[in-house]
Amino acid sequence: MKRRNFTAIILATTVTASVAKREAKPNLLVIQTDEHNFRTLGCYRELMSDDQAYVWGKGVKVDTPNLDRVADEGAICTSYYSSCPVCTPSRASFVTGLYPIATGSPLNDMPLHDGLPTFGSVLQDQGYATAYVGKWHLDGEAKPGFEPPRKFGFSDNRYMMNRGHWKGLAHENGKPIVIEHNPKTQSQKFNVSKATPENYTTDFLTSRAIEIMERDKGKPFCVVLSIPDPHDPNPVRPPYNTMFEDLKFEEPRTMGESSETKPKWAYERQESGLKQKHMQDYFGMVKCIDDNVGRLLQFLEANGLDENTIVVFTADHGDLLYEHNRRNKGMPYEASAKIPFLIRWPGKIRPGKIINTPYNTSDFPPTILGVMGAPAIPGAHGVNDAKAFLSPDKVVNSKAMTYVSGPSASWAGLFGDRYKFVLSHKDVPWLFDLKKDPNELTNFATNPEYARIVQSMEKELDKRIKHFNDPVLKNKIIYTGDQS
Repeated sequence: MKRRNFTAIILATTVTASVAKREAKPNLLVIQTDEHNFRTLGCYRELMSDDQAYVWGKGVKVDTPNLDRVADEGAICTSYYSSCPVCTPSRASFVTGLYPIATGSPLNDMPLHDGLPTFGSVLQDQGYATAYVGKWHLDGEAKPGFEPPRKFGFSDNRYMMNRGHWKGLAHENGKPIVIEHNPKTQSQKFNVSKATPENYTTDFLTSRAIEIMERDKGKPFCVVLSIPDPHDPNPVRPPYNTMFEDLKFEEPRTMGESSETKPKWAYERQESGLKQKHMQDYFGMVKCIDDNVGRLLQFLEANGLDENTIVVFTADHGDLLYEHNRRNKGMPYEASAKIPFLIRWPGKIRPGKIINTPYNTSDFPPTILGVMGAPAIPGAHGVNDAKAFLSPDKVVNSKAMTYVSGPSASWAGLFGDRYKFVLSHKDVPWLFDLKKDPNELTNFATNPEYARIVQSMEKELDKRIKHFNDPVLKNKIIYTGDQS
């Protein structure tokens, strides 16, 4: 009898512990890079034709096994866009769930409105230990601006750095500093060729994120690691600075695009030719990022945190990398506006899941809070599509459209997983068909076969521009369709 009672107690204790483990609040690790072209991730290339996967030449690639692992063990989003493809506006949407115009940060170096809730503040209220490490770019013009006084829900923001793409960081009197920083000129003389895994910025910030997770592993935590690379300037530490010297980068096909046929909103900042060293270093920065993602995954596994930690990898915007004669961002083109987005949560998000639904960065807070079972941010503009991520479906498709706008009210667009409609005061309306023309060279808006698509998308875009009071309204856009 006693033996049966003892066995029953053991079984009950085991079941209770199992339930408690299963119902424990999930941790959240968000890794965000800056100006990251999605084609540099192997998991994205695998979903594309060779023509699109290797725009800089056949076989010209950087291997990203750790990022690919996140995709293989979780989900990859194929149509995730920046709400506005420049740093500050996109980041403002990413933390608040609002479109940039409502955050106080519609342009670079403009600070967030005081008191705005973020996904960090929601999780903080739910008892999470919250921390933010790396580039913030939401506290105005402070540079580098470590540990801004306004935390926006991220309790530990010692390593939150407002802005600047510094290549070397260190500690001084227990505080982070920029190595060889000249505050008068806001420059850095640091010789990146002598950087080490201890002081190169990507490594330094990753190490701090690991230290914070080690400290907080006994409680639910939310850690954001915001890596300033692969944004220029491009120098990267050894051995990454020579790792891709043998690659011969070719100019993308779209670099030969005639100015007579390209949109007028794409005229500025043309590149005269592809620079080999620039691309070699960019690939080197991506490889360094992937290796550090590997360090993070290894830490989670070694500490038994991998099963109940949601890992997100994304970026604030892309980088054209010479497509359409451009570098950097700010354009509605795929390489500029589309961002990588990977998410892993073992046992909850189906491994190898592909989500083709169009999203933008304002959708992140509502969706991640929904996935975690946390309260929503009141008044958020973004969509909570947690069901798509948690569903058992291997592939998720949707006819939804997402709203994306350009910096300085230069353009506004409605993007689907196939069609992209762009309005600008600088030119006639443009319609891209990514299935027929993945290089985005042809304007289908003038094609009679697309008349109904143009009319429908134009009408919906007009509604969203007005609903969100987008400043693009002041530019008196010329419409072609019936707006009734």
